Amino acid sequence: MAREMKDSGIEWIGEIPSDWAVTNIGRLFGVKAGGDAKIDLYSDEKDEEHPYPVYTNSTVSNQVYAYTSVPVFDENTITVTGRGEVGRAFFRKEKYDAIIRLLVLKPKLRLDSRYYTYWIDNVIVFFTNSAAIGQLSAQQILPYKVCFLSYREQHKIADFLDKRCTELDNMLEKTRTSIEEYKKLKQAVITQSVIKGIRSNREMKDSTSAWFGQIPSDWNMKKIKYIFKIQKDIAGEEGHTVLSITQKGIKPKDLTKNEGQLAENYSNYQLVHVGNFAMNHMDLLTGWVDVSRYEGVTSPDYRVFKLTNEEDYYSKYYLYLMQMCYTNRIFYGLGQGVSGLGRWRLQADKFLNFSITVPCYEEQKEIADYLDKKCSAIDDLITKKEHYFSEIENYKKSLIYEYVTGKKEVPQKYQV
Repeated sequence: MAREMKDSGIEWIGEIPSDWAVTNIGRLFGVKAGGDAKIDLYSDEKDEEHPYPVYTNSTVSNQVYAYTSVPVFDENTITVTGRGEVGRAFFRKEKYDAIIRLLVLKPKLRLDSRYYTYWIDNVIVFFTNSAAIGQLSAQQILPYKVCFLSYREQHKIADFLDKRCTELDNMLEKTRTSIEEYKKLKQAVITQSVIKGIRSNREMKDSTSAWFGQIPSDWNMKKIKYIFKIQKDIAGEEGHTVLSITQKGIKPKDLTKNEGQLAENYSNYQLVHVGNFAMNHMDLLTGWVDVSRYEGVTSPDYRVFKLTNEEDYYSKYYLYLMQMCYTNRIFYGLGQGVSGLGRWRLQADKFLNFSITVPCYEEQKEIADYLDKKCSAIDDLITKKEHYFSEIENYKKSLIYEYVTGKKEVPQKYQV
């Protein structure tokens, strides 16, 4: 028999069981700020009793802790992130890698905080005021609406969601691992191809480079300055398409969105032509290199360069090689600066005097064509896996919403 439902009076909650009520978080929980915390997921100092890092209410910022002690907060409290990615809710101790402001929710009456953790983390969309963008205060969280139901039913729903979400999280983790393995495979294929070639049973020789090791005996090593020429042509006028160098390639920047770094004017930006290489050599951790498919301008701080001639050097081969130098941290190893501040740079002289592999033109093209097909096939597999991952995530969110709002009852087989 279908349970009797009623209108909750809250549009985003919709109908709820007739014996449930709607109330404010502040009626059920006492809320206080818990201070700043750095969640260190990577410490080796973890004991068996408390295998994961736990929160601290220390107000010392930017300090990494190795957590091996009993959790600071009571067992039935909820911690909610109040800064940055606001509204993430955790029951007891959970993994979360960020410096965050924690809000601590302690029940005022007998509640199963697991149920309300699911509610806060998955159902409520928190809004922060314009004066404190990205911050949620203890006072702001108090009026948000949640359902109030019997402790027995809270407990039953929480037990069911714990079981189902664990199953779904295991599926997500396996899918995530599979995606990462495909990405590693793609990078291994690229590395092998641009350093060793794709022809089998060939004589090898020492490249004399610690980065490249053994290469085919008929290949050469040449400094980049003999293959590429750096160019820096300042536009001197406005009106050009502004190009961003992202890890997904060189993209036109939508200035209307006011996202990222914006300049007062772009007349002092440098020109980028179709076929030019452009790289963000200012940040060798998150920067990238690509061949432009657009006419436009980019930051004068970036490096724009082109092949010295296209009769001996095949652009696509060297794009694969340059990108391999980013992902394999080869350029990072040549850089200098302050890496902790995102300022690990590849100076022009280090770049130009770095030696890279030079097969004959025919083999450069052969390798690039092979990698186009191989990488496309791997990318298709990654896309399918990512789509499957997204479907599971969306199903999990939908599942949680339907059960915490009472639109679905816990199946008999899951009830104790």
